[in-house]
Amino acid sequence: MVGATYALAHELYPFNPVTARAGHHPVVIIGGGPVGVATGLDLAQKGTPALILDDHEGVGQGSRAICFAKRTLEIADRLGAGAGMVDKGVVWNLGRVFHGDGEVFNFNLLPEDGHKNPAFINLQQPYFEKFLIDALRRAENDGKPIEIRGRNVVTGLTQDGDKVTLDIDTPDGPYQLNADYVIACDGARSPTREMLGLSFDGRVFEDNFLIADVRMTADFPTERWFWFEPPLAEAPQSALLHKQPDDVWRIDFQLGWDIDRKAELEEGRIRQRIDEFLPKGTEYELVWTSIYTFQCRRMERFRHGRVLFAGDSAHQVSPFGARGANSGMQDADNLAWKLDLVLKGLAPEALLDSYHEERAYAADENILNSTRATDFLTPKSEMSKIFRNAVLTLAKDHAFARPMVNSGRLSVPCTYDGLYLNGPDGLDAPARTRPGSPCPDAPMADGFLLDRLPGRFTLLGLGIKAPEVATDLPIGTLTLMDDDLTDELRSRYMGEAAQALYLIRPDQHVVARWAVADEAAVQAALKIATGQI
Repeated sequence: MVGATYALAHELYPFNPVTARAGHHPVVIIGGGPVGVATGLDLAQKGTPALILDDHEGVGQGSRAICFAKRTLEIADRLGAGAGMVDKGVVWNLGRVFHGDGEVFNFNLLPEDGHKNPAFINLQQPYFEKFLIDALRRAENDGKPIEIRGRNVVTGLTQDGDKVTLDIDTPDGPYQLNADYVIACDGARSPTREMLGLSFDGRVFEDNFLIADVRMTADFPTERWFWFEPPLAEAPQSALLHKQPDDVWRIDFQLGWDIDRKAELEEGRIRQRIDEFLPKGTEYELVWTSIYTFQCRRMERFRHGRVLFAGDSAHQVSPFGARGANSGMQDADNLAWKLDLVLKGLAPEALLDSYHEERAYAADENILNSTRATDFLTPKSEMSKIFRNAVLTLAKDHAFARPMVNSGRLSVPCTYDGLYLNGPDGLDAPARTRPGSPCPDAPMADGFLLDRLPGRFTLLGLGIKAPEVATDLPIGTLTLMDDDLTDELRSRYMGEAAQALYLIRPDQHVVARWAVADEAAVQAALKIATGQI
């Protein structure tokens, strides 16, 4: 039996010998981390049974991912976990960039009002995962078809034309089960990917970063502080300070490539760095430390027959910009509705190919941004360093230079421009709500728009009645008039238009928009959005 390999922060799904039995399942998800649980929850809320298998019995220790973006919180809201995350998390919108001991500039990630969720929260990954598991348990208790099995280790996987067979090891011995589809959410070292002999190509960055989580009471504001060349004796190339819940602060030091990792992880050495970084006399407790080297890689394809890959198993990026966990949650958001429709016979199997098309497009965007951030942080030549430092000097006094400063472009959801599930754009309206884009939130007379867009297709009428459409697809209509047409909603969705009609996907991305459309136009757009054209 494969045993536990890391200590748990929370035991959430202990091994249950009663549940570990053979059978057939529509969807089996390998990996009980955020992406796997989010995908399973989304499927179960739509009525498609999902079984999650994890090789441990809960969430591992260590804060790991801590920055969760507004779009992730919006997805978590639909899954029943968002409110708890925001209540527990440290909310921040403001970031500051320093060079040496001087501030270069600051920025606001959410300068406009009218959003339910903040730009970012800082929340240790164990908490984030626990809130998702709590939502899973509530869904289970409400009769939703979802199950998670701890210490169920997938040791073999084969697929034929109509099913996938999984070999599973448990403390009570091995068993087999079958699935219509398997989703691999088993991390950057994905055993599933290895079993299928699939490549994971990209770039390994020759750099090392020390993470230190410390518990202290400090007067630092709740902001993201980033230093280029901080004025410290050991001269790390960069440093980062973030506040987390429970009086825990994340400190990152960029150490370079040629280091003695064992020596750098000694407590005395870590404390030497922190003591110099923090104000003199600051008392703190070391909570968790780690050194990581990162890579930007992705699979050539995210779908292989009846096996689909999501999150770090499909793509990996540097931590700059908080693009790892956030992009994984968008994978879940993209895949669940498509797989649900295919399994219910409401869309052709070819719709699953659009999962790869859209999320590989997003992965390439994230990898590009991560690579650019790394190159700016660590210039590869003396001339590159001169250019980087000149940009930082200019940015202090000149706004035009600030967009060139790259300490990690922070995660934003991908707009699927030019991809094949997009319908027509028949509205002269703001570009931010064009087909392919994620719907921005906006206040209404009572509540917020995204809370009214559930996990199904929705026809949104703004100043015009949404037409009824005869279709087998699950679809809702939402007509907003008068007081509900707030200034924020008009500016984001209508611009100067007097009225607007939007067709919105279950993952809250825009399919099509018109000034006016009849039932036939909407049906044609639905066919495009479900891979039938």
